[in-house]
Amino acid sequence: MTQKAGVMLRTRFESIGSYTPSTVRSTEEIIAGLAVPRSLDLERITGIKHRRVYDSSDEGYESSFDLALRAIEDCLAHSDYAPDDIDVVISASITRTRGKEIFCYAPSFAVMLGKQIGTTKARHFDVSNACAGMMTGVLVLDRMIKAGVVRNGLVVSGEQITPIAETAAREINKPYDPQFAALTVGDAAVAVMLDDRGDDDDEIHYVELMTSADGAEHCIGMPSDQAPGIALYTDNRAMQNEGRYLQAINRMSTFLEETGRTWESEKFDYWIHHQFSAPAIEYISHLTERHFGTPMPQALNVLHDFGNTASTSHFVVLHEHLAQQKIPKGSKVLMIPEASGIVSGHLAATISRLEA
Repeated sequence: MTQKAGVMLRTRFESIGSYTPSTVRSTEEIIAGLAVPRSLDLERITGIKHRRVYDSSDEGYESSFDLALRAIEDCLAHSDYAPDDIDVVISASITRTRGKEIFCYAPSFAVMLGKQIGTTKARHFDVSNACAGMMTGVLVLDRMIKAGVVRNGLVVSGEQITPIAETAAREINKPYDPQFAALTVGDAAVAVMLDDRGDDDDEIHYVELMTSADGAEHCIGMPSDQAPGIALYTDNRAMQNEGRYLQAINRMSTFLEETGRTWESEKFDYWIHHQFSAPAIEYISHLTERHFGTPMPQALNVLHDFGNTASTSHFVVLHEHLAQQKIPKGSKVLMIPEASGIVSGHLAATISRLEA
């Protein structure tokens, strides 16, 4: 780590906020609205029963911006920092709507969100890395703090992503269609504050990401009667992706070895995977346990009730379990991203301060 004024800088999660829309839509409802035969048991093969959906009414419309703003407000309500204290704002969402069918790419979402909450001295910028967006924002901010460039910062993402499910529902016209994967998404927003006051009870130990073009080979060459979208969530798909999963597991194994750690010495209490498919998460756990030869930590999931919330998924899981007081203070949590690109990696943090 970088030293500043003789002190070794340690980063931490200072506060967390989340917002999910009040409208709940079931997988059964979505499948019932399709024009194709209802033979697909999407709930069984994904583990997703419900998801939250943005308010589409004229009077209460919830855009990506609106969702993100609600998450920031929740985060700051649990923070010691006021908007004037924030050194940097990073927006990491995939979706960028500011109203009905209004997609905004400039100015940056971070600038607009910062202005809305009243930041006066913060730097602002956006990052984009598919479903690893929040993790990427945290990585960049973690490095900026440890380099002494900033003291703290806010990473936020608002995902109004269910319009892709609406489009898929209109366009799917055959039993196997690449757009079936879009039917699993849900809307949500999260925000986290990081600062340089980490200690033994609260610290981001490390966050590493890897992008690999080699992994793409594990997403093609599928049987002609199974399009990639639907196959992503089948048991067969999990096995077809074994090479991709093993690549990520091997990379983490190498990281632990290079940094003088072992899986056992890390003593993870919980781990959180990207919320895309319950069978796939179970399969990844099986492969990881086989690789390290030891039982895996307790998995935290919310995909049954929230679906795949894209870049926000890991922190939605963290927030929900904190709100239910299911994560004791001092717990060590491991987050595993899984994003198109193809992005894999890991984030390890000890958490005591966070409340939801």
